[in-house]
Amino acid sequence: MKIKDKNFVEMLSREDIARIVERLAASLNADMEGKNPYFLVMMNGAVFFATDLLRQITIPCGLAFIKYTSYVGMGSSGKVTPVLPVPADVKGRNVVVIEDIVDTGETMKEFLSEIQRLAPASVRIVSFLAKPVALKHPLLIDYVGKEIGNEFVLGYGLDYDGLGRNIPDLLVYDGK
Repeated sequence: MKIKDKNFVEMLSREDIARIVERLAASLNADMEGKNPYFLVMMNGAVFFATDLLRQITIPCGLAFIKYTSYVGMGSSGKVTPVLPVPADVKGRNVVVIEDIVDTGETMKEFLSEIQRLAPASVRIVSFLAKPVALKHPLLIDYVGKEIGNEFVLGYGLDYDGLGRNIPDLLVYDGK
């Protein structure tokens, strides 16, 4: 598939994605039983993953949306900007951050710094994708759907210059 000037090929089918989401939801349901988790969805990319994941969460929970930006084109700008900050009512709550991808870790580092000031009871991270080779900061991701290399991916919420989020499969840039 061609998006703008780049060619992408399938990395994960929607069936593969569904199996990953089901596994993550089962782990969260077991681990967060009786803890009334407060899910914070990192917008915009995590909206598809969060929707699928939360449909399978069977325990009582809260939900809010946050947004931090750092990407320009196919790479991180190195500057993280909070657009929709953490709600103040996280104090004393068991927070689970839903992220589409943890890449360099810059966004998550800034976010974790901000949320810790608000004194949640705990903070866990669930990320559909993680790029351990790209991490610039040590970071514990409690629940990882799939680790990938340093490839550029799109679809299932991830975009290239604002395009491709709606593709139901996960595609990878083929270098052409």
